[in-house]
Amino acid sequence: MSSINYDLTKIKAFVFDVDGVLSHEVIPLYPSGEPIRTVSTKDGYAIHLAVKKGFRIGIITTGRSEAVRLRFSNLGVQHIYMQSVRKINDFEDFICETGLKDEEIMYAGDDIPDYEIMLRVGLAIAPADAVPEIKGIAGYISHRKGGEGVARDVIEQTMKTQGTWMCEDAFSW
Repeated sequence: MSSINYDLTKIKAFVFDVDGVLSHEVIPLYPSGEPIRTVSTKDGYAIHLAVKKGFRIGIITTGRSEAVRLRFSNLGVQHIYMQSVRKINDFEDFICETGLKDEEIMYAGDDIPDYEIMLRVGLAIAPADAVPEIKGIAGYISHRKGGEGVARDVIEQTMKTQGTWMCEDAFSW
């Protein structure tokens, strides 16, 4: 049973911010200034399974780390937007590329740059440690903090509702 108050049978796509959602909000830096991010392996498993089951996955981040691009492309994510100046513009591109409707998309964000997209999508998700403005418009606030399984939380609930979680594809990488 899902704790999300939305018709999860409508969801066909998951779109995520990176810093503060798929990685922690605090990130150490190399001496060169390059951020060192950690990501949840459970998020990775859920994203990879969702891709295998036909869900569209998108990443929209203001970051520019090649490690982020490589990590998510290796999981099968095809829609990766890096160095996003205004995230709603890249979201519009995602809509055009996929042909999806707003109500078919879940977006997870944690801070003000995610606000416009979250007002638009069918299901707006916030991590437990998101800023108040984002929590105020979220349709669901995960019990997980950013970088600690937010994607797994929402993907698992959605796929369980749609009957695609414990499927044959779940047992292989």
